[in-house]
Amino acid sequence: MSKYAVIMAGGPGTRLWPMSRKSRPKQLLPFGPEGRSLLRTSLERLTGTFDGEHIYVIAGADHLEAIRTELPELPEANLIGEPVPRDTANAIALACAVISQRDPQGTIAVVTADHIIEPVDRFQKVIETAMARVERHPDYLGTFGIKPTWAHPGLGYIHRGPKLDDGDVPTFEVRAFKEKPDPATAQRYLADGEHYWNSGMFVWKAKTIMDQLHRHLPQNTERLVDLARSFGRPEWPIKAAEVYEPLDKISIDYAVMEKAQKVLVVEMDCRWADVGSWVELRNVTGTDGFGTAALANKLVPIDSNDNVVVSSDDDHLIATIGVRDVIVVHTPDATLICAKDQAQKIKDLVKKLELDFETHT
Repeated sequence: MSKYAVIMAGGPGTRLWPMSRKSRPKQLLPFGPEGRSLLRTSLERLTGTFDGEHIYVIAGADHLEAIRTELPELPEANLIGEPVPRDTANAIALACAVISQRDPQGTIAVVTADHIIEPVDRFQKVIETAMARVERHPDYLGTFGIKPTWAHPGLGYIHRGPKLDDGDVPTFEVRAFKEKPDPATAQRYLADGEHYWNSGMFVWKAKTIMDQLHRHLPQNTERLVDLARSFGRPEWPIKAAEVYEPLDKISIDYAVMEKAQKVLVVEMDCRWADVGSWVELRNVTGTDGFGTAALANKLVPIDSNDNVVVSSDDDHLIATIGVRDVIVVHTPDATLICAKDQAQKIKDLVKKLELDFETHT
């Protein structure tokens, strides 16, 4: 089996402003174990399972220089830059087209650059098992389902169907993909034991995913396959801009996974956290005895509980008195103070800043 991996490292991470910026999005920030970046830890999870020559990263073209610095061991030819963001279906189509030209019979795992997944050895076991499953069932598209630990209303879910394979890592057919539920429905999903969190990670044969993309997203896929033929050539930047600009934004779930007839889900029983917002920072740092999650070298709280406090400057002191359920994030040129229950509005704030204070985005 020829094994390949694609790390999806796009996305602006606007919900983690002001630390996450256009110039340095969240996947390049030191939110991983021991202060490593999320992107670095994503690569390290793949090491040992995949040869370095077979690991690709797809990200915004503006971030490739920073990614080269962060991951110097990866070949230059394995870094794919998108001129503008067009969501996961187009990113995956381009990356898989590049790999398919190299090895049409390859087996590809698509993983994210902004998740915490532990323990690593269990993750690797699940990945290896999933690749073996799509070798056994080559006409299936595969995805990874996270065993839910609580009734999370902010994630999509996967409803599993009949079991396809037994063993240490169970595999099921997918009955349905579910949108983000209301709290009561999320509680029901947790209780019935038949639903997984949708991890946004995938595994498939190169030929199978390209066939499905041609079937369900034909115009975009034809353009991206043609673009892939220019990858690494002098004409690439100009052609990439011409191809990408008119593409509609569309997710791989909506474009392909929800429409495909044969989809399997591999159970990933790991500790998993999507570092998508400041409220979820507790999944990285844990909390102190007062319920506060902190990434700040100098923090002095008095009568303060259940806060999120972050500083990019180790010498900057943050003091809180009598505050509860508040987010405080300090950077050299911007400071955020936000009620935790209003954190979803940070994306709206960034849109406003793009009009009035673009240099701070």
